[in-house]
Amino acid sequence: MESGKQLTGTLALAVFTAVLGSLQYGYSLGVINAPQKVIEKHYGRALGVWSERAAVLWENGTEEDEFSEAGAHPSVVIYWSLSVSIFSIGGMLSSFLVGFVGDLRGRVKGMLMVNFLAVAAGLLMGLCRMWKPHIMVIAGRAVMGFYCGLTSGLVPMYVGEIAPKAYRGALGTLHQLAIVVGILISQVIGLDFLLGNDDMWPLLLGLSGAPAVLQSFLLPLCPESPRYLYILLGKEEEARKSLLRLKGAYDPTPDMEEMRREKAEADREARVSILSLICSSVYRRQLIVALMMHLSQQFSGINAIFYYSTAIFSGAGVSHPVYATIGVGVINTIFTLVSVAVVDRAGRRTLTLVGLAGMCCCAVAMTVGLKFQSEYEWMSYVSMSAIFLFVSFFEIGPGPIPWFIVAELFSQGPRPAAIALAGCCNWTSNFIIGMTFLYIQAVLGCYVFVMFAVLLLGFTVFTYFRLPETKGKSFEEIAALFQKGRTELAQSPNNATELQLLKTSTDA
Repeated sequence: MESGKQLTGTLALAVFTAVLGSLQYGYSLGVINAPQKVIEKHYGRALGVWSERAAVLWENGTEEDEFSEAGAHPSVVIYWSLSVSIFSIGGMLSSFLVGFVGDLRGRVKGMLMVNFLAVAAGLLMGLCRMWKPHIMVIAGRAVMGFYCGLTSGLVPMYVGEIAPKAYRGALGTLHQLAIVVGILISQVIGLDFLLGNDDMWPLLLGLSGAPAVLQSFLLPLCPESPRYLYILLGKEEEARKSLLRLKGAYDPTPDMEEMRREKAEADREARVSILSLICSSVYRRQLIVALMMHLSQQFSGINAIFYYSTAIFSGAGVSHPVYATIGVGVINTIFTLVSVAVVDRAGRRTLTLVGLAGMCCCAVAMTVGLKFQSEYEWMSYVSMSAIFLFVSFFEIGPGPIPWFIVAELFSQGPRPAAIALAGCCNWTSNFIIGMTFLYIQAVLGCYVFVMFAVLLLGFTVFTYFRLPETKGKSFEEIAALFQKGRTELAQSPNNATELQLLKTSTDA
């Protein structure tokens, strides 16, 4: 069987087990939104701003006025905002530790070690009624954010290192697929007739830690990353056994030789820390591209779409806009599957360009639809169509690709530091958008999407000129592209001779 093209049951198990952490990340992202009013009511009770009369009216389903007053109480607003934002703060802090945790005991044991954080967070939120719910939920969300900051780096790192070259893009995209499936699950079971109600909401939040329990049972069955074993630990025989477990019966010599060259390169350079990576001119091109990919994901306006979608669907006359929002989640999932299917054939660069350019056009259409939907009823459907298309274009490229392309752009030495920096950039951008969007929307109104259209145009131009195609290339070949600035080589699949000359001159 040809080297590098094996898909085995062990590989499938390893990837599935790893992306359970991504599923948990997605669930934690979406779970807090559906039961907002219910949770605010319990916050109001715990803080003493929810009257007994309001509680009786709540039971009879007629609490709207007093509930609105209690929900708008400054204390409730502060604690609710903290419940939402503390998740991103935890992720921002822990993203710097991805490299340390991944190298401490390995990728598999690293993921296993951090699972206790997810279980602890789930218990804090699931048992929040036993004490002060606002304190327990905020603490649980902080711990869960800390966990998700680690897993959002460890999962792409592990999957990228164990995936065969021919399927590295498709398997890497599964991280994003698991995230959007997690969001969709949280939206569905967060409906008020399921778990998003007055009795079951602690269970809804507590289930955030459930995937970690399953993952903890499966991780001991997963092989360690061969690259970690050989390049970092120098355990050649263990790396060979790991390759055979992952890829079945085949000749591992070409893969071992590739890792041997990468190890020799890594041994010649000092261990790359986050600070040295930032200051190094050698990796500057890769780092700028990696960070811009993550900035384009968060500043594309995708979160703004989710914030605005319910209002747009309501304006279009949808009687139950929450179901339309779930429909957006379904589209999210479907087009991530499309990306999984085509990313290794169409290429990372092509899909990113198509996605960013398509989103830019949709942002313009959204602005037009929002501006004129009060005058022309049919314009509401233009806005609705723009939402679905916007999400579709996002999941084709700008959504999934930034997560795994960072592992492709860097060799083994700087890879953990690069993933940590990219993850911190992603979490920080997410936090900024979450904290500022409502204020920007208040100032710009329907023109808020013009701002995103301009940003998307800039990201499209940058991607066109700076992002090389990494499809089907080894880590060594990708590094050579950046070291010599020969991004035009990425356009040709038959550049082995030129790349070998570049590597020879670099070694000399």
